[in-house]
Amino acid sequence: MPAERLHLVRHGEVHNPDRVLYGRLPNFRLSEAGRGMARAAAEYVIGLGHTLAEVRCSPLQRARESAEPFTELTGLAAEIDERIIEPTNVFEGTRMRRALRDPRNWWHLRSPSTPSWGEPYALIAARMRQAMDDAWHETDAGDIVFVSHQAPIWITHLSVAGLPLRHDPRTRRCSLSSVTSFERVGDVWREVDYAEPASGGVDLGAV
Repeated sequence: MPAERLHLVRHGEVHNPDRVLYGRLPNFRLSEAGRGMARAAAEYVIGLGHTLAEVRCSPLQRARESAEPFTELTGLAAEIDERIIEPTNVFEGTRMRRALRDPRNWWHLRSPSTPSWGEPYALIAARMRQAMDDAWHETDAGDIVFVSHQAPIWITHLSVAGLPLRHDPRTRRCSLSSVTSFERVGDVWREVDYAEPASGGVDLGAV
């Protein structure tokens, strides 16, 4: 039997008192509220009633911490997968509103379709799809969880739906600790569900 579903789970709320864009910067941990959100996401996935076979997560601290409830509830250790990490972004460490008012930064906004401020959307889609394909083929039965980040999850949604990858980051449907679920029929992925099991949270600092 092949795997049943693959769930892309976003991390919970991050402790970010300076409200900077944290990107791949180290030492951005979950807040106390974020830990509760991560637990709610894990309970939701497990509550679907499928056997959970595999948990993989981004190497960033907030993703690793968001994977911990899955380990606590199932005993499955989360495997690090570098391919599901947050994309690079030249604005890491800055407060975006302030950075965008500086004319010296406008060059980075020259090509939103790429985007020119960071890792190309096409590369994000390719690495996420490869990670998903590999996990699916390596799992004999049960569900798979990837704990990742807003941009990779949303880009995967667009790619699977056959939509243009260019988008306004402010319009993403991918809240903190949300769960976007996929199935694979033959070689074709399709999105089958989206859930927001955790309410609230301050969603600042995402790429």
